[in-house]
Amino acid sequence: MRKKVVAFVVAFVITGVVALVMLVVGVNAAFNKNGVPVSNSPAQAAVSSSSSATITDPQAQIAQLQSQIAQYQAELNQASQEMQSVQQLLNYLQQRGIISIDSQGNITVNSGRRDDGGFGGFGG
Repeated sequence: MRKKVVAFVVAFVITGVVALVMLVVGVNAAFNKNGVPVSNSPAQAAVSSSSSATITDPQAQIAQLQSQIAQYQAELNQASQEMQSVQQLLNYLQQRGIISIDSQGNITVNSGRRDDGGFGGFGG
């Protein structure tokens, strides 16, 4: 019975301390003079920064768009090369009989041994 009372008192004290700390932080935040005004909230800042970041020079805007297009084209080329590598790997695995790909694109890993000694020809 004594252990339960001690545990209850300790839990009550810890809860009180946490509540007191929360109250102190809340009061400090409410009376903080260095707070950020509502007009400078992230949503307002995004609107003001996007309007100030607008390029008024058409040539500069065209150059910026061309730069973005070049960047997207480079990413597209890289993705295309990676896709070709994956396709080559899948074709290789399918030709070796390691995987099977059905007409719906489902890939099945074939189990068991093959005539040439297994996967990759390293079997015995």
